[in-house]
Parts: sequence; structure tokens; C-alpha cells
Amino acid sequence: MTNERIAVIGAGAFGTALATVFALEGRYPVTLVGRQPNLMADLRDDRMHDSALPGVPLPDALQFSAEPDAVAEANVVLFAVPSRAQLDAARHYGPYLSPDAAVVICAKGLDRAERLLTDVISAELPKTPLAVLSGPGFAADIARGLPTAMSLGAQDPVLAERLAQVLSSRSFRLYASSDVIGVQLGGALKNVLAIACGIVEGAGLGESARAALISRGLAEMSRLVEAMGGNSDTVRGLSGLGDLVLTGTSHQSRNLSFGISIGKGEPAQTVGGPLVEGAFAASVAARLGRKFSVDLPITDAVAAIIDGRLDVMTAMEQLMTRPIKAE
Repeated sequence: MTNERIAVIGAGAFGTALATVFALEGRYPVTLVGRQPNLMADLRDDRMHDSALPGVPLPDALQFSAEPDAVAEANVVLFAVPSRAQLDAARHYGPYLSPDAAVVICAKGLDRAERLLTDVISAELPKTPLAVLSGPGFAADIARGLPTAMSLGAQDPVLAERLAQVLSSRSFRLYASSDVIGVQLGGALKNVLAIACGIVEGAGLGESARAALISRGLAEMSRLVEAMGGNSDTVRGLSGLGDLVLTGTSHQSRNLSFGISIGKGEPAQTVGGPLVEGAFAASVAARLGRKFSVDLPITDAVAAIIDGRLDVMTAMEQLMTRPIKAE
């Protein structure tokens, strides 16, 4: 692994945080790649990204580029852009990828056509090995070197183990998984459930309701993961339970904050929904539930609330009056 070179595509908070922690470890050359030449020049000169990671100095070892061919020498390339920008990233940078490069998808979402992001990217880059990074990790914590653990999933267990070894550091620990379905669905569905946690908080329904929602949300997640061919055990790990606890309880979470605003009575369309992964994923996940004949009552309720088809109190009443059954 001595010849590894890492490129991180996406100069937002998460991409910059990942590039920072990799560069701080100092084992391999790391380049942060973005599309705005002025921004990348400022990051290189100032060694600060105040709009994304205020107060966090960027390592001297970290390189910056706005050129797509900056990925050409990297054999580990991370797509650290939102889920809706993943396909565009694959098309833009794909022609420059090295033949021996592996791509790590660092978004937690679903495609509008009800596909996993690995399916979307593999159709565009059929010869490129793919992996997925997911789990409980806020950008600010990662960049500051605070202890963080996440999941690294790839169908090939050898690839998953190799990437986990390459990308792990003293503060950033990765656990390899061969369940790419479970890792991806956990990351996508926890965003939807975090919105539900926010709605509960914003509506003043209490911590007991939040705890019940997290528990039953995990049950929903398990059912869909199994129906789509994944392993339900994955849901109880970092990319499922771990990430849901973080985003469903911390006010750093945009999904939670979005839900709180809705719970307080603000319309979803006026509180930044387009910037929240869970707001986009809710309706897609609800459709997946119907497609695979999986009961997803919390997910369905969140999708209906966001779409304006259901109000919060009616949704809570419907959830609480569902037929009694064994857990």
C-alpha cells in the first residue's frame, strides 16, 4: 500500500474534512479536487475553508486542484458530493480515472429512479471497482481529528479491507463490510428517520416518542434491507443504528433541523428542503417500500408530510393507532 495516492472530489464540508484527515495522517499524497478555480486557489493559499469548516486549518501536505485530470494518478478516488451530483461527478471525472482506480461513494442517498448509488455509478463506470463510505461522522468532527468510526462497504471483501486500511487513521477508523446494499440503505434511510426525529422534537412530543421512533425506524430499515438483498445485521452497525443515533439527536444534523422546523409548523418547501438529503430520499424510499411490498409507516408519513399531503398531528395519530402486533 506504499504507492497509494488519494483524490477527494468535492470541496464542500465533508470532502474537505476527509481530505484533511487523510493528509494529516501523512501516509499518502492527497489532493482535494473541486470545480471552482478561485476557491481551490484560495484554499491552497489561505489553508482555511471558512465557509465550510470555520476555524479548521488545512494541512500543508494537502494539495488542491480544479483540473479534472488531477485524479489521473490516484488509485483511491472519493466522490464526496451530494447524492444528486454523484452521476455528474462520474461523467465529469470518469474519463480521467486511472485504470487501477477504485471509487468510493461518500453520499448517503438514493437515485430518483429508485436505484442505489452504486447501481447509478456502475452503469457509468462499468470497469471501475466501487465502494461506499457511510456511518456516523460529522465533517467538523472528522476535520478536527475527533474520534470517528464509519463503515466502508464493497462487494469484494478484499477491496473493502484494502480501502479501510488505506483510509483509516489514528482518529478516523473504518470497518470493512461486503454488504453494499445494507450500508447504502442505512445511510439513506437514516436521513429520512432523522427528519422524523426532528418533527417529534419540533412538535414537542417528548424524548420517549423519539426513542420509540428510532427503534421502530430501525425495524423499517431492516425490512427494506432484507427485501432488497442486504443483511439486516448491517442495520445494527455504524451505517444504520450508529448514524441514526447521531443524526436523529444532534443539532448539527441538517435533517434533524429540517424536521424540527416542520414540527414547529413551517412548510417543508420554505425551510431548505432541497439542501437536505432526507427530504429528497423520503419519497424515493416510500416508493421502494411499495415496490418491494415492505411496510414503512414512518417513512411513508415523512414523505407525505414533506409533500404536504399530511399534517404532523394526523401522522402521529395514524402511527399510534396502527393495529397492535408483536414486536
